[in-house]
Amino acid sequence: MTETTTDILAGLDAEQRQAATALNGPVCILAGAGTGKTRAITHRIAYGVQTGVYDPHRTLALTFTARAAAEMRTRLRDLGAHGVQARTFHSAALRQLQFFWPQAVGGTVPELVDHKVNLLAEAARRLRTTTDRASLRDLAGEIEWAKVSMRTPDSYAAAAAGRQMPTGWDANGVARLFQGYEDVKTDRNLIDFEDVLLIMVGILETEPRIAAQIRDQYRVFIVDEYQDVSPLQHRLLDLWLGGRNELCVVGDASQTIYSFTGATSRFLLDFRQQHPDATVVKLVRDYRSTPEIVDLANRLLAERTRQRVPVPGPDGTRGPMPRWAEPLELLSQRDHGPGPVFAECADDEAEAGWVAGQVQQLLADGIQAAEIAVLFRTNGQSQALESACTAAGISYQLRGGERFFSRREVRDGILQLRAAARSAQDVAGDQVPGRVKDVLASLGYTEEAPKVSGATREKWESLNALVALSEELASTRGDQFTVTDLVAELDERAASQHAPTVQGITLASLHSAKGLEWDAVFLVGLSEGLMPISFADTQEDIDEERRLLYVGITRARLRLFLSWTLARGTGGRSTRKPSRFLDSLDPEADSRHGARTTPARRRPGASGAGGPGGRGAGRKRSHPVQCRSCGKTLETGAERKTGRCLDCPPTYDEGLFENLKAWRLSTSQAASMPAFVIFTDATLVAIAEAEPKSPAELLRIPGVGTSKLEKYGQDVLELVNGIPTA
Repeated sequence: MTETTTDILAGLDAEQRQAATALNGPVCILAGAGTGKTRAITHRIAYGVQTGVYDPHRTLALTFTARAAAEMRTRLRDLGAHGVQARTFHSAALRQLQFFWPQAVGGTVPELVDHKVNLLAEAARRLRTTTDRASLRDLAGEIEWAKVSMRTPDSYAAAAAGRQMPTGWDANGVARLFQGYEDVKTDRNLIDFEDVLLIMVGILETEPRIAAQIRDQYRVFIVDEYQDVSPLQHRLLDLWLGGRNELCVVGDASQTIYSFTGATSRFLLDFRQQHPDATVVKLVRDYRSTPEIVDLANRLLAERTRQRVPVPGPDGTRGPMPRWAEPLELLSQRDHGPGPVFAECADDEAEAGWVAGQVQQLLADGIQAAEIAVLFRTNGQSQALESACTAAGISYQLRGGERFFSRREVRDGILQLRAAARSAQDVAGDQVPGRVKDVLASLGYTEEAPKVSGATREKWESLNALVALSEELASTRGDQFTVTDLVAELDERAASQHAPTVQGITLASLHSAKGLEWDAVFLVGLSEGLMPISFADTQEDIDEERRLLYVGITRARLRLFLSWTLARGTGGRSTRKPSRFLDSLDPEADSRHGARTTPARRRPGASGAGGPGGRGAGRKRSHPVQCRSCGKTLETGAERKTGRCLDCPPTYDEGLFENLKAWRLSTSQAASMPAFVIFTDATLVAIAEAEPKSPAELLRIPGVGTSKLEKYGQDVLELVNGIPTA
């Protein structure tokens, strides 16, 4: 059914409606996380088509992932805006290149390579240089940065001054490998994804007839995630426009997290400067997250604003800039929910176990596994989490690795299902999932998940996702649904990289979580060296890490958990410090870790315990603490709280300890919060050991702090001193 203009605008808030009805001239939509930007721009396109302002066949919407483009096409189709193209920059450019190559260059279009690593390995061999595969991946990323920044092998070394090089390489060495890589491609008649954009830029600049034809084809452009455009993409967009101003850009500078790939928010921030007559709309009503989560996100960015962080330039240069990014302050439109939970853990294994325990509680509370995510800064952090999930019987999917439809078991599964479709003409409706299970059993699928982690578990999760999709489609499409229909659905999804939902929690890096959302989100490993990452040694780098944490926080709808560890391995020294970003977020920061000064507030150039850049500067240094029983130096935070080794016998009244636990449980239930948020077991043990007689004595116990003293001090002192509580 075709939507009317009234239908299209119905349900939009005032700002979304303003964006949807601003159809002419340059338009800039500044859209915060969870504010419905995709809804606003798809309704804008549909409204333009319905009113006759836009020709759908001459309208091009650009985004950054195939999945986002597929989602946009679906929404436009539902709104009756048929014929509008929604593509990634690379997809749009490749389509044009394939069409115009015979006219502009002649002959057959060179083959497109998906991965650079093998070609780089050959280039390295030609240079008689050896390197491992991990370094080759880093080198591939560096060459991609150079190309999207429009640098050649000759200009790379000068442009890369100050950039961190892959291990064992300097800028001149990378430049030589870069040239060798280009030579290998030329010899083999190959091009890569960056070449697609570069070649189209060259054609548009040198072939006026082709440029005119493309500009006649596309009159209106809408660019989503504009904060992530690279100089190369921006140059291509300018050439597509050809001086016209029928452009709408959408973005949020506070979500710029891909600077290492060449993306820059400068084009978004300078849009009004480049287009003084632009219509600017701000979307700040957050429909995704509760007020408690939105408040945390706002406070994180407010701290950045107070530090006045410079905006990076479009050419990748570092150093102060004359303008400053002002974040959007979000306004939650949801009902209140539980406050964010902060947890300090002894080591990575303990943290993973704590996460698994919290996940089990969320599942028991009715939150679906697919609506839970655990996000981390580096992929290496997933190992402990995978093991903990497996031990707890929690299904999971590891996101950010190989694409779902590129996995061997998925490709083999689809091939098997395609063959089975020819002999399953009598199978339809609710019988389809059973046939799918039978077919996939030959590839190792079982009804029960394997009790191991790693490749075996990942393979099972992939096959189980195919089974789950067959069950979902069989229930929604009814008795006419067949195995042939399932295969057709899988082929369509593979073309757009629209992976089915894996029935398990998501383990993912913060970068790969961009654009996604869940009911409950765990942000783990929030320690200095991981967040911000250890090699973030300039203010610009640290600011990007802050934005990355902001993206992580704003993925959560209802529940948010933030955790960090004091040591890496079990029994290791407690040398880690909580992330500096938690200083302004964790209400117990001072009581947990003593008086601290946020490193970024120190005077420029000031040194501290954390090394260059002041990481960790201003935090109190802890002195060795000996066990009161055996005299051994205490290593963990839990041991230091109680004043004795965990192996040494307790010296407290066990009855008092049990009374304290019972009081904590009833208090936590009354406040609808986890018990450990009130006091951890270690703090209760420390209280029972010390038996404080006054507020001052209670305050001296680690883990109490001023705010907890005010909330719970009277109750605790009455319990300790044998006075019944009211």
